[in-house]
Amino acid sequence: MTDLTRLTAAALADAFAAREVSAVEATQAHLDRIAAVDSDVHAFLHVDVDGALATARAVDDARAGGTAVHPLAGVPIAVKDLLATNGLPTTCGSKILQGWIPPYDATVVARLKVAGLPILGKTNMDEFAMGSSTEHSAYGPTRNPWDLGRIPGGSGGGSAAAVAAYETPLAVGTDTGGSIRQPGAVTGTVGVKPTYGGVSRYGLVALASSLDQAGPVTRTVLDAALLHQLIGGHDPLDSTSIDSPVPAVVEATRRADVSGMRIGVIAELGGEGYQPGVRARFDDVVALLSKAGADVVEVSCPSFDYALAAYYLILPSEASSNLAKFDAMRYGLRVAPDGVEVPSAEEVMSASRAAGFGDEVKRRIILGTYALSSGYYDAYYGSAQKVRTLIARDFDAAFEEVDVLVSPTAPTTAFRFGDKLDDPLAMYLNDIATIPANLAGVPGLSVPSGLADEDGLPVGVQLLAPALAEDRLYNVAAAIEAMLAEQWGGPLLAQAPELEVRT
Repeated sequence: MTDLTRLTAAALADAFAAREVSAVEATQAHLDRIAAVDSDVHAFLHVDVDGALATARAVDDARAGGTAVHPLAGVPIAVKDLLATNGLPTTCGSKILQGWIPPYDATVVARLKVAGLPILGKTNMDEFAMGSSTEHSAYGPTRNPWDLGRIPGGSGGGSAAAVAAYETPLAVGTDTGGSIRQPGAVTGTVGVKPTYGGVSRYGLVALASSLDQAGPVTRTVLDAALLHQLIGGHDPLDSTSIDSPVPAVVEATRRADVSGMRIGVIAELGGEGYQPGVRARFDDVVALLSKAGADVVEVSCPSFDYALAAYYLILPSEASSNLAKFDAMRYGLRVAPDGVEVPSAEEVMSASRAAGFGDEVKRRIILGTYALSSGYYDAYYGSAQKVRTLIARDFDAAFEEVDVLVSPTAPTTAFRFGDKLDDPLAMYLNDIATIPANLAGVPGLSVPSGLADEDGLPVGVQLLAPALAEDRLYNVAAAIEAMLAEQWGGPLLAQAPELEVRT
């Protein structure tokens, strides 16, 4: 039997249906893989061996008894530690939630459980999703399987690294400003940010409520489409959920035909500051799309130049409000202040937040509180929201001319640990290409586009479409994937170095 950890989710599903392999065998294979390599990768914060195997056994029993099950039933999955999971720790990568076990499931997690996907565990992340490298996790960084001395992206580096390291075929991430797509680009995986409201946010611990979105992390475009179809759709528990069917993403993936499509290259995303190898691979993909019959044109979105500044006012403002609930009164870490015999609630709260939050979280809370303060609200937060409107209008104008927009996903390949840790502004620039989609609420997808010449590390190309037009993204991404696989002789991840297996 082929190494089960190397099979895609779609291939595993086919093997289950053909009775060639059991869900227990597949789940155990991935648990063994985690045990063998995760001490080096550190993609997981918690592994649920018993729970995953119990779900797999239940799926096998149902199939054996002739009960109809979901096509992905039995396919293992990992979940970012930002989604509430009943009975499992949900820490958001922070000490302030260390040991917290939710009494309920996020809607995305509930849908995975109903469909019978064994949840292998919770993946590492930058604390409260604040970061682009997973270096800001209170529990230590995740490492990029391509080079263990480099970052796997962030904030969802754990989910991307777990998929790239063959520890799981599927993972769920969250994307507030690129936290699914940017890790996808630097680990050679596929990452999708659905339309805002297209996947339920209920049970997703909020960073910035108007920006956060859960989505798939996978090794192939088809796997992403299958997972997207499962977790997407309306949820009455989420007031921002769109009451509309999930776009026909699986059908679009299988179509993979760009002939006659209008594809726009965003002029503002790809100039100064982009690594030469990143730009070269992007140009290669654009040439392939043109050769395949797409009409490729340059499109200008001038307000994108202000997206980064607007985002880093809106996000901290919303974060400072959302994180106010961690007050040491109801749940989470509680620390008594030193030298105070009978501390007040405010003193306990101050001591607990000082001990429980990391530097990046404190930085953004301070920025957000300042931007929302009396006398500065209109100058900062209000102005940023006006820029957000201009960005949405630029998207609207662009999509009147083209079907899909394209750009590099990230300006560089994975950088080394510590290279940008002491320079927050340099770290923030990693999101320069991905942020506009979150500000406007449109869907985005990153698909591997090759290896940079200068360092041999993965590069991604980003696709953007109008709201609820994810089918366009999957169609184009599948076409790119197929054309590049023909050039490479297989998937890009097959070129990654083998990890040392611990016994």
